[in-house]
Amino acid sequence: MENKNLELTRKLRHHLHMHPELSNQEILTKQHIIEFLKAHTKLEIVDKGQWFYAIYRAGEDKMNIAFRADFDAVPIEETILLPYASKNPGISHKCGHDGHSACLAGFALEIDQKGADKNIFFLFQHAEETGDGAFQCVSFIKENNIEEIFAFHNMSGMALNSVYVIDGTAHCASKGMTIHMEGTPAHASQPEDGVNPAFAIAKIIDAIPRLTSPINNKGLVLCTVVQVNVGERVFGVSASKGELLLTIRGLYEEELDSLQKNLENLSLSLSEQYGLKTSFSYDDVFPETVNDKESTDKIRQVCQKRGIPLVEMKEAFRASEDFGHYLKETKGAICYIGNGEDFPHIHTVQYDFRDDIIETAVELFKGLAEL
Repeated sequence: MENKNLELTRKLRHHLHMHPELSNQEILTKQHIIEFLKAHTKLEIVDKGQWFYAIYRAGEDKMNIAFRADFDAVPIEETILLPYASKNPGISHKCGHDGHSACLAGFALEIDQKGADKNIFFLFQHAEETGDGAFQCVSFIKENNIEEIFAFHNMSGMALNSVYVIDGTAHCASKGMTIHMEGTPAHASQPEDGVNPAFAIAKIIDAIPRLTSPINNKGLVLCTVVQVNVGERVFGVSASKGELLLTIRGLYEEELDSLQKNLENLSLSLSEQYGLKTSFSYDDVFPETVNDKESTDKIRQVCQKRGIPLVEMKEAFRASEDFGHYLKETKGAICYIGNGEDFPHIHTVQYDFRDDIIETAVELFKGLAEL
């Protein structure tokens, strides 16, 4: 990577870090990246509202390949002393999406200056943290006939500047599930006159270990109780309304769907038993992210050719990643670049994206563009 481009990329990353924005609110973030690309490249920019992409065109008969970066921040206070610390209270780039976008922009600089034998699409995506972003952007794949797409995520607990890769499922599917139950209120001295959802909710919670047991599933299945909200802080009234918030997760999307259905059926059965009205709502829906082996093999090939240390992952991440939406439409892969084995983990107050890995990410993407 050219030194001038590396320095521009660092400065961009620091600017993005200073001005973090939450998912679906990334107005200034998107605007600044576009301004950066317009100032330093001749790439075509396609503005899609909350997100955008840039294009390097090699010719109509050339392959269309895409690279994606996310740019939303998380609701965590910046508490470490940095010369480029977040200026927005309660918001910071504690997942490193500032680094992902800066690296993609740095890659764009190199391609714009040195050229490529493919049509390169640089996709800058909003709202990865909530799962909204890729779902809203996925039409990009068919509209541009994208034949392959790549992304990387920085990851702590992994050797610095090493690339980690896995075939098949790389991230579990997950979603937030809320079970809403409503009965009828009664005086606390005569609970039999009302219908209290607490007992049904308790039985749903009690059933979770059975529904998620490895005996009943071929892959990892998890159901995490996030919140139980029953009744009000009024000791004279028996509760009549309740909500159970769960995060359900599965290595295989079919088993996540099965868990969801089992929870719904159990809830409806208990509702009938107790005389409750029940409904369901869902948030933060993430698909399974399944890497194509042809694409992961290309990552391996680039690492070998460029002398980048490569580590084969033994299991998928439990955490979800909305990149899976793209991989349902075309082949591709996501990989991981290590921040260091003892480096603070993402989504913790001590974390900050390491500028040390910028060049590794850009060189990896350049190598993929050349294959």
